[in-house]
Amino acid sequence: MEDFWKANAVTSFIKAADGTRLAWREMGTGRPLLLIHGYISDAVTNWITYGTAAQLAAAGYRCIMPDLRAHGASDKPHAASAYSQDVLADDQCALVDHLGLRDFDLAGYSLGARTAARMLAKGLRPGKAILSGMGLEGLTNTGHRRAHFRNILRNIGHHAKGSPEWMAEAFLKTTGGDPVALDMILDTFVDTPREALADLDLPIGVVCGVDDQDNGSAAALAALLPQGELISIPGNHMSAVTKPDFGQALVGYLQKGR
Repeated sequence: MEDFWKANAVTSFIKAADGTRLAWREMGTGRPLLLIHGYISDAVTNWITYGTAAQLAAAGYRCIMPDLRAHGASDKPHAASAYSQDVLADDQCALVDHLGLRDFDLAGYSLGARTAARMLAKGLRPGKAILSGMGLEGLTNTGHRRAHFRNILRNIGHHAKGSPEWMAEAFLKTTGGDPVALDMILDTFVDTPREALADLDLPIGVVCGVDDQDNGSAAALAALLPQGELISIPGNHMSAVTKPDFGQALVGYLQKGR
């Protein structure tokens, strides 16, 4: 099934405002759903490999799955000028405009959730949004995660076996990530103040593994959002996204009330 969807996911490209070529993949028909992957990952790994996009497509969604700059099939520039603050959110808002999306939903995992939150803070208003693999501190204090990943990328080959840093390095090797470009992407992170999150008055699901504290408290994030709803699923930050419960949670929340 994974190979079928990989073969049938259509890949397209767009040029960002600075000329960076950005890829996105599509599968399914129906209501548009923009799905943004996590750090060091890509659209295929995050959404297709473990069947999440297939679950969503079967439920009637047109899955639009970009590869963020410095990830996947998108360009991985090594120039500092390519990594201005909020460029990830700006790239994805440009994709929304390029595709002419007006009535659509938005979901992101980890860095994808942080990117989605920045898009919302900048005024984007989808019908529903899902912030997954994310807690309150991961949005309001991005410096912690920036330091964590910078340590990983600048000390490759020196992490204790079995440690979170070692696991992240192993994932980097699996996805074939570019350590230089991924290090530079950390400079794009922008904190979102609590007050800005409290102003996001639209339905937002907070989907997070019960053992995932990597980005702080998902419960606190859901409580702060005016229409926030916490949906807990099995797993930690690395494993939750690989389980069918993840796709089921996304489908359940998006279809609730429709």
